[in-house]
Amino acid sequence: MDVKREGVAKKKIIRRVVFLVVLASAVAMAGWRVSQLKPAAPVVEASTIWPDAVKRGPMVREVRGLGTLVPEDILWIQAANDAQVSRILARSGDDVKPNTVVLVLTNPQMEADALDFEWQAKQAEANLADLKVRLQSQAFDQQSVVATTQGELRQAEITKDKEEQLFKAQLEPEINVRLALAKWEQAASRNQMERQKLEIMKESVHAQIESQQVQIEKLRATFRLKKRLLDELTIRAGISGKMQEMTLQIGQRVKPGDVLAKVAQPRKLIARLQIPETQAKDIVVGQRAKIDTRNGEITAQVMRIDASIVNGTRTVDCKLTGRLPKGAVPDLSVEGTVELERLDNVLYVGRPVFAQPNSPGSLFKIDGDGKGAARVAVRFGRASVNTIEVMEGLREGDRVILSDMAAQDQYQRVRLN
Repeated sequence: MDVKREGVAKKKIIRRVVFLVVLASAVAMAGWRVSQLKPAAPVVEASTIWPDAVKRGPMVREVRGLGTLVPEDILWIQAANDAQVSRILARSGDDVKPNTVVLVLTNPQMEADALDFEWQAKQAEANLADLKVRLQSQAFDQQSVVATTQGELRQAEITKDKEEQLFKAQLEPEINVRLALAKWEQAASRNQMERQKLEIMKESVHAQIESQQVQIEKLRATFRLKKRLLDELTIRAGISGKMQEMTLQIGQRVKPGDVLAKVAQPRKLIARLQIPETQAKDIVVGQRAKIDTRNGEITAQVMRIDASIVNGTRTVDCKLTGRLPKGAVPDLSVEGTVELERLDNVLYVGRPVFAQPNSPGSLFKIDGDGKGAARVAVRFGRASVNTIEVMEGLREGDRVILSDMAAQDQYQRVRLN
């Protein structure tokens, strides 16, 4: 006989509701716990990082820049007059000596002017020779006149003496004495005047000859100037070296001031570096430097710092003090390193990516077991090309990651695999 069971269905419903409530609470609790968990540390391949250890000791501060080798002495050959290129005897890369003819120019007008003044000078010289002959002839004529007047004066003096003696002997009347005296005085006066004319003629001859000589010297000087300008149309190298630039063509016209060629001494080079302005502020003349030509390093010394800033860089010229390696030629691209100072007993580390001197930053410090790294705050000090001073946050012997960890900026720890 069946027995009626009451309340069984209700109990099942209650158990089911309780179970669902408990399950929902457990899920909510689990979700809350999960939300409170920190993100899992990302994994970084150990082979891809750039680690370094913090050290204490001397540190050399350096700055680096790219540049080129340029000749220390460059001779820019410029045109002095309007001319036309007639011959080209040297090209870029040719070795030249001071008297090597590199270029020949022509200017017909200058040639005509030089020839004209040459003939004018010769004509003036001929005129001077003719003038000397004519003046000498005139001087001889005047000397003859002086000699004649001197003879007449002598005769008048003798006649005067004779008449005086006869008058004393009462053989001649007094009137004859007076006439003889007048003739003597007249002859003496004429003789004196002709002598003065001779002296004046001598001075005139000297003045005329000097005037003609001045004219000749003037024409000669003008001719020499025209000849020198004509000779300058034959362009010579001027120094021993190598032709650096020759872009002219035969028949091309040039104007005064146009650059005809550039000659440099290939073994007397300097390094012209472009240093970022933020790093160049500590550079001074006389500091040591090294120039890397990709075929060897050359010792150098800072000789000039450009005062102006162009495109964020300053030009620094370094005099090469070491021996040039093979292949060191003008316009060769080089890399230069200038030594600023040497620091003793400082805490330093390899320079991390994006680390700036005298500013705060952060680095991942590698754990002792090498399986992880934690971010630490660091304050940097003075910086060099490859190293930077550590002021706070690290100790000697700590190992840190120097490579770019921008992808892990939101994490405080990373795992190294």
